[in-house]
Amino acid sequence: MNIYLKYFGIAFLVIALDQVVKMLVHFEMDFGTPGQIPIFGDWFKLHYTTNPGMAFGMELGTEYGKMILTSFRLVAMVGIGYYLCYIIEKKNHPIYILCISMILGGAIGNLVDSVFYGVWLNNAPYNAPTPWFHGQVVDMFYFDIWEGYIPDWVPLWGGSYTALWPIFNIADASIFIGVGIILIYQNRFFPEKKEEISIPESGPEL
Repeated sequence: MNIYLKYFGIAFLVIALDQVVKMLVHFEMDFGTPGQIPIFGDWFKLHYTTNPGMAFGMELGTEYGKMILTSFRLVAMVGIGYYLCYIIEKKNHPIYILCISMILGGAIGNLVDSVFYGVWLNNAPYNAPTPWFHGQVVDMFYFDIWEGYIPDWVPLWGGSYTALWPIFNIADASIFIGVGIILIYQNRFFPEKKEEISIPESGPEL
């Protein structure tokens, strides 16, 4: 039982830290560029913004698109939690289990924003059919690599003024790090069974 508490506790720590930072940003910082705080020169800043939809600000183009997206995240969270129990029971590589814990914590962290922030922080879009399940995700970490106007011919982001590097939060970082470690060390986490190649004995020489 302690092993379950260990890995689910890691997920809980990610959620708690993510939510504490988001609350500090919301209540202590001004929104947008006026409240921007430089950390390391001009290339790394704290910048309070919100993300109304999917990653990189993309949205589902229906009135209930955000509710569908949030419901999908809720189902995915349950699936990841079940999978975490499974790999703990199967005693998979501990670093792999840690990565899944981080991904679960990050998924729940952003899910809290989507489900509750429309009510708690009153940040649902003005045209949302209900504030529940329409909360906007709070982002704050901004690596200012490049920003400017993207030409109209560019798919998805064309015709908009945007930043090269998206603004993200602790939940996003936890998911990114977890997935990144899995991709880098996948051969160690999922070792392939080496098949023994048997060389047939040569027959008698004629």
